[in-house]
Amino acid sequence: MKCGGAGTQEVESAVTCDHATALHKTLSQKQNNSVLVSCHRQPQMYPQPGSGKNTMGDLSRTPAAETLSQLGQTLQSLKTRLENLEQYSRLNSSSQTNSLKDLLQSKIDELERQVLSRVNTLEEGKGGPRNDTEERVKIETALTSLHQRISELEKGQKDNRPGDKFQLTFPLRTNYMYAKVKKSLPEMYAFTVCMWLKSSAAPGVGTPFSYAVPGQANELVLIEWGNNPMEILINDKVAKLPFVINDGKWHHICVTWTTRDGVWEAYQDGTQGGSGENLAPYHPIKPQGVLVLGQEQDTLGGGFDATQAFVGELAHFNIWDRKLTPGEVYNLATCSTKALSGNVIAWAESHIEIYGGATKWTFEACRQIN
Repeated sequence: MKCGGAGTQEVESAVTCDHATALHKTLSQKQNNSVLVSCHRQPQMYPQPGSGKNTMGDLSRTPAAETLSQLGQTLQSLKTRLENLEQYSRLNSSSQTNSLKDLLQSKIDELERQVLSRVNTLEEGKGGPRNDTEERVKIETALTSLHQRISELEKGQKDNRPGDKFQLTFPLRTNYMYAKVKKSLPEMYAFTVCMWLKSSAAPGVGTPFSYAVPGQANELVLIEWGNNPMEILINDKVAKLPFVINDGKWHHICVTWTTRDGVWEAYQDGTQGGSGENLAPYHPIKPQGVLVLGQEQDTLGGGFDATQAFVGELAHFNIWDRKLTPGEVYNLATCSTKALSGNVIAWAESHIEIYGGATKWTFEACRQIN
């Protein structure tokens, strides 16, 4: 979602995105070593599955100035969430909802003033360790409360939309923000995986999805890491894909594969852009694994690395246990009434669990793109 409007709805937002961006730039200029983190620091709120790395709860070890920079970035993320709620509630307005939005906006403005005040104090050398800790705890507490109130509004939005008309948003590159598909994959001798993606992250958009099984963390992975092109991994075997998607626009992508000779095809926006063979030939995709959106798994269900995290928006993630035809792929990319849902994994809100600050927003493909 972009500041000031999304999709076909042209509305004025009560949130001033220039203000949020200015705050972010001010803090970034003052701190060179900013780390992207979220305010959601309660481990019980965002559990990390498996035995993977978990760096949550480390905020107290960071320098005070860096912490304030992180808090500023969190404010910007919360502003984006509130802006999206603004756009939705314009179509479903009520005096109670508008009153709550005004209250949240007021709290965000006050938190901005507190953060910038602390940055100025640090520059003047007036802040002591004790004062820094007290201020940080005060701001973090307010941010947590704000997150909870916004989450309540988001839940109200969720209750009023069809089960498949939603997108996932991963605003920050972290090792704890992700979504998990509740259903695993069966044994497959062929597949097609398709999705809508939007990202402007660089270098590399990260990992839109990863599927790990016992003994093989890279059973099926889609990843664009660093300056490498996007790749599909099957049983740790790699094929480079011709996708170019980090332009901040929505793109529909599909990859088909069959175990016979390891033949694969790649489609972007309904058009085949590449193909190959000998990608893990005669290796069936193994069943009973863990399917994660937004992170690359180094262990079963965990071991996330922030440098490989997906940053952007994702929707309509579907998997079939066969190779779709070019016509079927085109129907998906153009939102034809003939478009199919995945017979293995179908995009449905009830099938997806989110963790670590990832969010769900209303999305209708082809109506909201670009």
